[in-house]
Amino acid sequence: MKRVLTLALTAAALISAFSCRQTAIPYGSSVTIDQATLVDKIKGGWFAQTSGCTYGGPTEFKFKGGLMPDEMPIIWYDDYIYDTFIEDPGLYDDVYMDLTFLEVMSEKGIDAPVEYFADSFANAPYKLWHANQAARYNILNGIPAPASGHWKNNPHADDIDFQIEADFIGMMTPGLVNTASAISDRIGHIMNYGDGWYGGVFTAAMYSLAYVCDDIPTVIREAVKTIPEGTKFRACIDDVLRFWKRYPNDWKRCWFEVDQRHSYDIGCPEGVFNGFNIDARINAAYVVIGLLYGEGDFLKTMDISTRCGQDSDCNPASAAGILGVMYGYKAIPNEFKGGIARIEDLPFPYTTLSLNTACEKNLELLRQAVEGSEGGVVEEGGITVRVQRPEPVRYEQSFEGLKPVSKTVLKKTLSKDILLTFAGNSIVVEGSVVRTGHDSSDYRAQVSAYIDDVLVSQFEMPFDYIVRKYEIFSIYCLESGNHTLRLVLEDPHRDYVINVQEMVVYDKE
Repeated sequence: MKRVLTLALTAAALISAFSCRQTAIPYGSSVTIDQATLVDKIKGGWFAQTSGCTYGGPTEFKFKGGLMPDEMPIIWYDDYIYDTFIEDPGLYDDVYMDLTFLEVMSEKGIDAPVEYFADSFANAPYKLWHANQAARYNILNGIPAPASGHWKNNPHADDIDFQIEADFIGMMTPGLVNTASAISDRIGHIMNYGDGWYGGVFTAAMYSLAYVCDDIPTVIREAVKTIPEGTKFRACIDDVLRFWKRYPNDWKRCWFEVDQRHSYDIGCPEGVFNGFNIDARINAAYVVIGLLYGEGDFLKTMDISTRCGQDSDCNPASAAGILGVMYGYKAIPNEFKGGIARIEDLPFPYTTLSLNTACEKNLELLRQAVEGSEGGVVEEGGITVRVQRPEPVRYEQSFEGLKPVSKTVLKKTLSKDILLTFAGNSIVVEGSVVRTGHDSSDYRAQVSAYIDDVLVSQFEMPFDYIVRKYEIFSIYCLESGNHTLRLVLEDPHRDYVINVQEMVVYDKE
């Protein structure tokens, strides 16, 4: 029977009612976690992440630059996770990407070279979007990691992709926040750079510290220390903390203050001059708003992160997953356990891992991470870790010194060649290969790009959605001024054309 969940349903199960709080993180000290607690925390993280993703799934990008109204109900019923798992497997891209990397690490070891991770997801059969898809195309077409995630090769470098895939890194590094950052450096630069990379570093840090501290504001304040000061990402999360302190009972006012300062996307072409925002930092802010104002309550946390809008399945997934590690599976309200029990042994779409086998592999890798750390001890009854004080990772910013100056709807068709003019120093052209006839071959359009009549690039555009090129063309940091871009389709096909949809032009700030 379907019903609308209300926050009152979990009043008796407030996680925040836990009486004994660890409000200080014991940096440099050894902390012992017994085996039963480890298993419960790992299971809590994976199961809660899945619940959060399901909870916010129907609202994903339906509220762009605005809040989801309180009056709009979110439906939940006992078999909701099971039904979604079977009927909409693509919703769980943030879980099956985690599992892809977990499988690689389980097979090749915790220190596996980045090429194994890059090749595994690039050749996987599942659908991808934004930074992940742009990176997949790069890897399959001769641009390996970390260049595959760099903003000059990937217009989506600041997008949320690595942020929603870094959960497993934090879940295998209890209290080892700098170890998590080092792993994030290898994996996160496959698809992201700058603020997009920082989103994953920060998320992994929150998970890592959630093992050794159950005070939410402390975990957030300490985790953000992994991000260098002077970056846009750090400024955004610092602002969330600042406005939470100023308006401790008004999450919507906090959302408003943060949104008007940080919701301006300059990277993802779809988000430029648009309410759509898949940028990592604003969506990380919504994770943090949910955590702070949710006050440890599982449903309240998911609900607030969801109602903040934008990528509102991934954000409650991360927020819920962090709570799951912090308080364990036992603290997840019963309302969310019934349906998930039906899928816990089912392989996730496109992987060989179920939630239960993921938890087993996570525990195995966690033990490897602890054993390889300074002061780490692994015993049959649990682990002992020497808690690491967060250190900032290196400074890097995508699109630094650039600003979007125009966005033009083109709606042109490239069937032979097309000439575009622009004034600025950078351009991104959006579009895709479209079938117009009945041919079913594996068509790969061959395109040449000329800037000011000079050949600058030759590339393929596959019709196949799984390996598609996410944009037609991008180039950054030319000399500022008037330019021409000519695109030539070298192998026209009667049954295919390239739709040239929009172009975004940048110039120096």
